[in-house]
Amino acid sequence: MDTGYAVEDIADWFLNKESMSDKKLQKLTYYAVAWGWALLNRSIIKNDEFQAWVHGPVSPKLYAKYGWNPILIQNRQLTFDNQVNDLLESVWYTYGNKTANELEALMHTETPWQNARRDFKPNENSSVVISTKDMREFYLSIYSGD
Repeated sequence: MDTGYAVEDIADWFLNKESMSDKKLQKLTYYAVAWGWALLNRSIIKNDEFQAWVHGPVSPKLYAKYGWNPILIQNRQLTFDNQVNDLLESVWYTYGNKTANELEALMHTETPWQNARRDFKPNENSSVVISTKDMREFYLSIYSGD
């Protein structure tokens, strides 16, 4: 079984769709990973985790690559297995039309981020890793099926 892809490659899949803010890219990539835990019961990334930052989940590797800058559309050839490609298409279909701020507001209502931030004030920095168990349980609980 594949042990996952680079988080940067997952992010680039979304950047092949459109230019976007770093914040929107972080949120879409998080949703891809979280829904991977829920629907595939595995990580689709091999080299990173998501931390519960003030504005929602953040991949330190994506932050190191992009910082807080708008990112232009990419044109990279990317190949993923069918399960992961279908998952990415579903995440894009579900969340791709939302703004970064809409995605942030949505995530702030969701258990995985809330649990990781429970000991922090609203604007207090945190590097607590969001639990993959929480991701799996929460997103499975809201999954309605195809």
